[in-house]
Amino acid sequence: MTFPSDLEIAKGATLKPLADVAAEMGIGPHLVTPWGRDVAKIDLAAIDELGDRPKAKYVVVSAVTPTPLGEGKTTTTVGLGQAMRHIGKRATVAIRQPSMGPTFGIKGGAAGGGYSQVVPMEQLNLHLTGDFHAVTAAHNMLSAVLDNHLFQGNESEIDQHNITWRRVLDVNDRALRNVIVGLGSRLDGVPRQTGFDITAASEVMAIFALARSVPEMRERLGRIVVAYTRDGKPVTAEDLGGAGSMAVIMRDAMAPNLLQTLENTPVLVHAGPFGNIAHGNSSVVADLIGIRAGDFLITEAGFGADMGAERFFNIKCRASGLTPDAAVVVTTVRALKAHSGKHRVVAGRALPEALLAENPDEVHVGGANLRKQIENIRLHGVPAVVAINAFPGDHPSEHAAIAEIAASMGARSAVCTHFADGGRGATELAQAVAEAADEPSEFRFLYPSSATLREKIEVVARQVYGADGVDYDPPAARQIDSYERNGFGNLPVCIAKTHLSISSDASLTGAPTGWRLPVREVRASVGAGFIYPICGDMRTMPGLGAHPAAHKIDLDADGEIVNLS
Repeated sequence: MTFPSDLEIAKGATLKPLADVAAEMGIGPHLVTPWGRDVAKIDLAAIDELGDRPKAKYVVVSAVTPTPLGEGKTTTTVGLGQAMRHIGKRATVAIRQPSMGPTFGIKGGAAGGGYSQVVPMEQLNLHLTGDFHAVTAAHNMLSAVLDNHLFQGNESEIDQHNITWRRVLDVNDRALRNVIVGLGSRLDGVPRQTGFDITAASEVMAIFALARSVPEMRERLGRIVVAYTRDGKPVTAEDLGGAGSMAVIMRDAMAPNLLQTLENTPVLVHAGPFGNIAHGNSSVVADLIGIRAGDFLITEAGFGADMGAERFFNIKCRASGLTPDAAVVVTTVRALKAHSGKHRVVAGRALPEALLAENPDEVHVGGANLRKQIENIRLHGVPAVVAINAFPGDHPSEHAAIAEIAASMGARSAVCTHFADGGRGATELAQAVAEAADEPSEFRFLYPSSATLREKIEVVARQVYGADGVDYDPPAARQIDSYERNGFGNLPVCIAKTHLSISSDASLTGAPTGWRLPVREVRASVGAGFIYPICGDMRTMPGLGAHPAAHKIDLDADGEIVNLS
């Protein structure tokens, strides 16, 4: 029997009226604005109205370092949320909205998978309520204001060679990475070199995700630094008169989107900041609502625990004031075998036969990555639970090997079959998470705000990545000095590096040692509230592959979407 596609499963879902889903969260109909039949927005007034209700246990789902195979982190997040009902608990799930660039690129969708999905799947992976388009428009509004300022005489004396604000589009398009604007006649603007990033990499997206209210969002937009003057002073969106219009465009987008899982567990889908350049977590306002809406709030952080989880702890929790109770580290047998360094895995190609053969020893070798990611969770004083996302070709001895690795680190573990079995396939995980969340914990940030930027970078590099130290290219050192002179030194750091290794070298598997973190450039997202050092060649505008998902996604004769997965 052929297992149905994600889209086929999603189309067969029996959905509850969203007013009923919201009511189970304690949210009245006056706070729910329908957006079509199966999506709604939740008014931010819900934060105050739910304020006297008890707080849910707060759980973040992370993972080992991603491989081209995919470890099923979103699927596990959804499956865990569904499983809570099977053990008598009420859960709310909070996840990022997928970017359409990767949806039409290599991923083909990001709503979970199998019988652990968020629905309606088509809307989630495409336009949803237009929040991404609002971010795109607000960002490009500021770009237009900036270029108009130059055209109208450059009263601020902006150094045209030190403009940091680009344009964005929610499409994978490598041809837009570097462009020249203002070509044509004098009336067509001031010619200069710039480029496009993907919308998920926009600082507006990061602000959208971290602001606790509309007024705070407006204030953060005003703090965006778009350029520097000839004598090195920052020029902000407020200075150029663009922040107010941006806030108007973003106002309605600030309300979180309410959807549901296949088993009718409530899901808040809101914001989608890049996991490399930004902090890779869903919105603070969604969590401020979800934290009062049941027994558990389960959210997801992008990429491995060295990336999204570290930023969840040190950036998102610092902004929200919420304290996590437990963390899940998702892993698979296939991922740990890949991290043994003995197999070459390529997305879209058949798996090597040797990788599929029973070999618990290889799992133990690759388990160095899992051990380090558990350690990265525990550095922050949070108990970790290992979710073993099972695949049909796995062997019991290999699951046992992962359980041994987890136990050696003092972490609970559970084998999960939520892809095939939905919530009942993750009940063991749900029980383990509930037990871990009841344990006393001592959540802590990795560094104080008062530390210097170099001290913050050094702490993350050494303690989270396992580096021997940090090396700064001369431009990066000058940029750090400039940011501290301009009063940005109290901000947390969001280190932009490859997500394919705990190190800064994508080719290094497991838990590399004996290397140093190279920082070639440092940029400031002052409105979002973090500094991001760039390590290696980071692409903020992806390109399409030779056979992107865009080639097969289509409408059938009845106008129904096909091949979205």
